[in-house]
Amino acid sequence: MALKKSDLYSSLWKSCDELRGGMDASQYKDYILTLLFVKYVSDKAKVDRNSLIEVPAGGSFDDMLAAKSDPEIGDKFNKIIGKLAEANNLRNVIDQADFNAPEKLGNGKEMVDRLSKLVAIFADLDFRGSRAEGDDLLGDAYEYLMRHFATEAGKSKGQFYTPAEVSRILAKVVGIGKETRQDETVYDPACGSGSLLLKAAAEAPRGMTIYGQEKDNATWALSKMNMILHGNEIADIQKGDTLTSPQFTHGNQLDTFDYIVMNPPFSVKSWRNGLDVEYGRFEYGTPPEKNGDYAFLLHALTSLKSRGKAAIILPHGVLFRGNAEATIRTKLLKQGFIKGIIGLPANLFYGTGIPACIVVLDKENAQARTGVFMIDASKGFIKDGNKNRLRDQDIHKTVDTFNRQVEIDRFSRMVPMAEIADPKNDYNLNIPRYIDSSEPEDLQDLNAHIHGGIPNRDLDLLSAYWDAFPSLRDQLFVANRAGYSDLALDVAQVQQAILDSAEFKNFKDKARGHVVQWFETHRDQLETIDAATVPNDLITALGDDLLKRFKPVALLAEYAVYQQLMSYWHDTMHDDVALIMGEDWMDAAKPRASRLLGYDKNKKPKYEDAHLQFGTGAKAERYVMDLIPPELVVARYLAGEQAQLDDLAAAADEEARKLEVLIEEQATEDGLLWDALDDKGKLTQKSLNAALRVAKNDDDDEAIEALADALALVKREASAKKKAKAAQSALDLKVLNRYSDLSIPELKALVLDDKWQKTLISRVTGEADALTLDLVARIQQLGERYASTTKDLDDELAKLESRVARHLSDMGVQP
Repeated sequence: MALKKSDLYSSLWKSCDELRGGMDASQYKDYILTLLFVKYVSDKAKVDRNSLIEVPAGGSFDDMLAAKSDPEIGDKFNKIIGKLAEANNLRNVIDQADFNAPEKLGNGKEMVDRLSKLVAIFADLDFRGSRAEGDDLLGDAYEYLMRHFATEAGKSKGQFYTPAEVSRILAKVVGIGKETRQDETVYDPACGSGSLLLKAAAEAPRGMTIYGQEKDNATWALSKMNMILHGNEIADIQKGDTLTSPQFTHGNQLDTFDYIVMNPPFSVKSWRNGLDVEYGRFEYGTPPEKNGDYAFLLHALTSLKSRGKAAIILPHGVLFRGNAEATIRTKLLKQGFIKGIIGLPANLFYGTGIPACIVVLDKENAQARTGVFMIDASKGFIKDGNKNRLRDQDIHKTVDTFNRQVEIDRFSRMVPMAEIADPKNDYNLNIPRYIDSSEPEDLQDLNAHIHGGIPNRDLDLLSAYWDAFPSLRDQLFVANRAGYSDLALDVAQVQQAILDSAEFKNFKDKARGHVVQWFETHRDQLETIDAATVPNDLITALGDDLLKRFKPVALLAEYAVYQQLMSYWHDTMHDDVALIMGEDWMDAAKPRASRLLGYDKNKKPKYEDAHLQFGTGAKAERYVMDLIPPELVVARYLAGEQAQLDDLAAAADEEARKLEVLIEEQATEDGLLWDALDDKGKLTQKSLNAALRVAKNDDDDEAIEALADALALVKREASAKKKAKAAQSALDLKVLNRYSDLSIPELKALVLDDKWQKTLISRVTGEADALTLDLVARIQQLGERYASTTKDLDDELAKLESRVARHLSDMGVQP
């Protein structure tokens, strides 16, 4: 069976559970990533004789597996990994983790059991089909682990990782693209675990020549492994402090590169410690001694070729701080080196919670640059635990806007250099000076509160809705007086009126039609998914075309529609495509046996959740349908049988409902059925028969009649449930048998039409429904806000005062 991304993630995190108790994330990540590395290169060597990584005898994952349960397992693991490291000049890279450390892994049997379980988890993974290009399943897994390790490590130790979403933005705005050649260079002077470098190089169709430097020894080792896992074995990753000991130099000058991407540590206070040679980096000024942000920026600038480009993540302070930094910033702006600024949301990064920005440098045509393109992307994110994360729609919108230099109200703007140089700004680049991204203030209208009516000014702000639904405003509102309107119907009726309107129905139909046409355009591409498909290229083509089709659609935001596709891709479609690629359409659709996951504390087996199960216990037959869930087969081929089952289930539910009513009415403490309840408070045939015998012995006719009626009802319920259960079993068997009869065209119709297209139509039309809820909420807010005038309130107050006066008078109290 092909390895699914979701299964891989689950297995990897399960392996982390085996180690989590003895050490923190900054330590156990080395063990997990080392095992992932050894397993990957061992599997790859079995299918690729030209692999640049040699797996020697005694240095493979199979050798580690053979050491399972061995009393010397820790020492043997170290020796096996040592052989692999020695054969590939990877000493002090892949052998950082000590597998024979009792203080971390436990003593004696505890270590043996822990490492045996760990290697068994990795043994179930099969990377022989993983490729360095196309669907980077392993690379995604590495990112998954990095993100979780960074989350657990926290602020103090989480700086080795740049979130993949941010890396994607840098990679796309720095200028790397389809025309980038393989021999062009990309460099990260503070490369951490290498994820940012890899994301940048992946933007080039054939990859790039990669260079990087990392100060921390353990993180440098992670980066070296990461390069190999991504098929970039020849990447040049050097060790050392970039500011004090740059490794890419010739004499007293820095080597230069075509592209630079970087996420340096923020505001380093000791950046000058050990600095002997400046390498010409501080031509435009020396950064302050206790803040190294501009030191990294100037290092990047000096390391660029004459037409080079860089994208650097920095704290917002570089945009507005004064003194030495203001001098440097002014000179860089006058030279035209700063092409753009992108403000990011707060709390994206693992080393800090402060908001950051991306500074884009571009030496090409710098002297002719007349402005700085700014984006305030700080509002676009989703909460993910205690961090914020960029969504696919946020990434795409930011990248599209920057690369096309599109000005969007409250989001992006080309700021003229003359405005930046104006004395009131004095080369300050703080984004809020130039882009007001705040929401318009919701102003209260005193005249409306006094005299009633909804201000037309507030309704005019909903113009996007009225443009999409031209007659809806006149349907919902009537004129009150000049500049004010009243609701033409009750506030509670607004939502249904919108849903029932012909224009809204037409709007949803058009949205549905766009999805159908888009899907049909790509049907051939989807029907021909095979082992040669490149999933990343596939989803890029699908997503870009969907965006293009919805861009002219009024009201419905194209990036929100795009997010629906991407969410479904991550949740479901990617795994489906991987299955089809790995096993072809027919085999991917076959039911398979549910996997044994392990045993509970009572040593009972635990199985993967099954779609269909026949029997119980150890002898039960459990089936999982990864590609085509049974409900799709039922809906297309067995709808009649499902309808009959639904009727039987409804009949059983009705009998159960009647029984519940009977218990509520007569099984009370003084009721006729009280003595017929069993120990669990239920009426059963056994308990009712026993109570009936007692009633007959007592000649209690009333009780006999009630118990007989209850017994008949219990029997009817049991019979109805039995029929429904039998019908369900019969339907399940028909479903299972139907899978073996499905032809390839039928399989493709089930997946493409009934699963993918139908789901995406539902998601996109759901966006349209969500828009109406926003409109309804705003109309209801306005309607309720101005429903009562001051006269209404005065009249109500007068009524209350009169009522109080009457009560006082009735009590003999003079007002």
